Amino acid sequence: MPSLHQLDDRRNFAFLVLSGLFLGSMGLLNVLGLSRFINLGQIGPFPIVVTVGVLSYPITFLCTDVISEIWGERRASQLVWVGLVVNIWILLIVWLGGVLPGFEQIDPTTGLPIGDAAGRQPLFFELRRLTMGTTMASMVAYLTAQMTDVRLFHAWKRLTRGRYLWLRNNGSTMVSQLVDTSTVVLITHFSSDVLPLESSQPILPQLVGFILTGYTFKFLCALADTLPFYWLVGYLRCYLAIPGDSQALTQVSPGQGTPRL
Repeated sequence: MPSLHQLDDRRNFAFLVLSGLFLGSMGLLNVLGLSRFINLGQIGPFPIVVTVGVLSYPITFLCTDVISEIWGERRASQLVWVGLVVNIWILLIVWLGGVLPGFEQIDPTTGLPIGDAAGRQPLFFELRRLTMGTTMASMVAYLTAQMTDVRLFHAWKRLTRGRYLWLRNNGSTMVSQLVDTSTVVLITHFSSDVLPLESSQPILPQLVGFILTGYTFKFLCALADTLPFYWLVGYLRCYLAIPGDSQALTQVSPGQGTPRL
């Protein structure tokens, strides 16, 4: 049986790993963003198109669900707010990188770097344009979806009296992913107009197609993370010495030592 000090170290390390995966995935989403669209197939007339930044996003819901189950709603909500701060920090650095003087030739009429023959600006400025155009949408969608995920997870946990782990994991994630996908597609289009839409076709069906196919990808990822979620929760309960019938670890005040169960 590990000592109380060893349990403290294990619990802190596990929380740091999950938090790091969560925040790293959020950073990838904002930095890579709309830099590339990936075609994963077709649903009827709609292509399944996701951005490269979205590939890491489903892991964020797995992390918050595991933290919610092991550490509780308060710690999961704190992590969501830290993620918002990280989003703002990324936005600040990307903005600052564009306004500080560099070695690019500047067009005096526009104040922007001179592009190549195809009209494309240097790589950083292309990424900056996409990042600045979508980060605000991402931040609103992120905060709304993650808070929805945490609240629903614990609402279903209370409703089912701690049973049916699969229900609160899948139910909270699937609803929050729909909120996230709808929010980010609509805000991105109406605020920055950077989605690859066909101007000759009606806009609304294309936006619905983006929401439908993006949500389908996230829905399948939510189903796929059920077994990893069960395994991870079971493993952490054993590794961190948390009784199966206990509630989540409570918040620890400085100097209190090992969290109470």
